[in-house]
Amino acid sequence: MPLLGALAAGATFLYGKYLFEADGPHDQARIVMLEQGLGVRAIASRLAKAGVISGEFVFLAGVRLNRAEGDLKAGEYEIPAHASMSSILRILREGRSILHRITIPEGLTSEQIMLLVEANPVLVGDMPPTPPEGSLLPETYSFTRGATRKEIVSQMKAAAKALMDELWDKRAEDLPFDTREEAITLASIVEKETGVASERPRVAAVFVNRLRKPMRLQSDPTIIYGLVGGKGALGRPIRRSELDRHTPYNTYLIDGLPPTPICNPGRASIEAVLNPPETDELYFVADGTGGHAFSKTLREHQQRVREWRQIERRQGQ
Repeated sequence: MPLLGALAAGATFLYGKYLFEADGPHDQARIVMLEQGLGVRAIASRLAKAGVISGEFVFLAGVRLNRAEGDLKAGEYEIPAHASMSSILRILREGRSILHRITIPEGLTSEQIMLLVEANPVLVGDMPPTPPEGSLLPETYSFTRGATRKEIVSQMKAAAKALMDELWDKRAEDLPFDTREEAITLASIVEKETGVASERPRVAAVFVNRLRKPMRLQSDPTIIYGLVGGKGALGRPIRRSELDRHTPYNTYLIDGLPPTPICNPGRASIEAVLNPPETDELYFVADGTGGHAFSKTLREHQQRVREWRQIERRQGQ
């Protein structure tokens, strides 16, 4: 009898091991959410209800035999189709939660970024106060379900600071600004002036050259910010009366930089401002291709402007 008992126990163990390592019953990947504080039995029950394990007892036995009772991590998990209990246990021990992402494009104002954070359906918690303009780094941020909106905004602020810590000491000499804040302000203008990545250094050089002269920046995006603030977009052409309206952001009328950034610039615009190429160019105007035509003299620039006006008239026909 003892021998039969041992054989039966051995057979039971082997069968359990087979079940623990066999393909799971689900033929499609399934999402399982395991909240913080769930015990092993509750986790097994949740997995069984999700249809990714065929029996709670076998899973619990496998957890105990692997001494994994304290290793199972909370999170949101994608369980692959036909994943075995053994592989599911490994996923839960490693804590391979699903990563969600939020992408912040370059050139948005802080108010616009906060609207994206607020609208994200995975983030939780109340919205923090809107950070100062230019203090957030446009980037793609990864997070797990349960992350708060406050945490993501803090991550964006920390990333912006870390980037400036990295780039500031590598800046060119004799730049016509003295502080990081002024660098971000100029980078924000560069960001809004061109959507062509290859043009950013050249646009930055034009503005740096103007500040050195000194010449007024005469940047349309600064006028728009002075009119709409954090809303970002004007939605129509700038009126002549608005060009003549004095605001702290009207760089046709004020000397130097506006008082704050006008958006949150990305890495490329910041790098362009801190290390602009050496040029003699002082002007640029749209060229009809999505980019700009650059000029060294006012006469050359005025010719470029006439060419652009002709393009506008043809496009309006």
